[in-house]
Amino acid sequence: MLAMDTSIEKSKELKTLIKLINTKLNFEGTVEGNNPVSIDYIAPLGDNLGYTSLELLLLSLSSCLGSAVLTFLRKMNKTITACDIHAKGLRKLDHPTGFNKILMDIQIKSTDVTEADMQKVIKLSEDTYCPVWSMLKSNVEVEVVFSVK
Repeated sequence: MLAMDTSIEKSKELKTLIKLINTKLNFEGTVEGNNPVSIDYIAPLGDNLGYTSLELLLLSLSSCLGSAVLTFLRKMNKTITACDIHAKGLRKLDHPTGFNKILMDIQIKSTDVTEADMQKVIKLSEDTYCPVWSMLKSNVEVEVVFSVK
């Protein structure tokens, strides 16, 4: 069990649990109050029964960026009818084979969001409000493009 720093406020503390559920690398990941997620690895080490850790990282970055962008746009009284974020991670060839670059493509459907609005909220997200991006950006180049339709 991890020793927790008691000086950390409860509201800042996040807890997860993964449990091995087969004889390879298939884990079930849980966070209290949410549905479990299957985490696995490709064959032959795993059975490809769930998301890989790097896929989950891309999903985390996408949802963090999307949450920040949408929150700011809504505070600007913009109307958003759809938002899709496609992410692609480019991996290093040498171990550890983590990402050296992540490409993010935000697709917003709105009648009143401008290019300037998007540039502003993406910059705010990168600089201040997306903790996942903040943790990654010293090690991974993150490139964001967008379209508004």
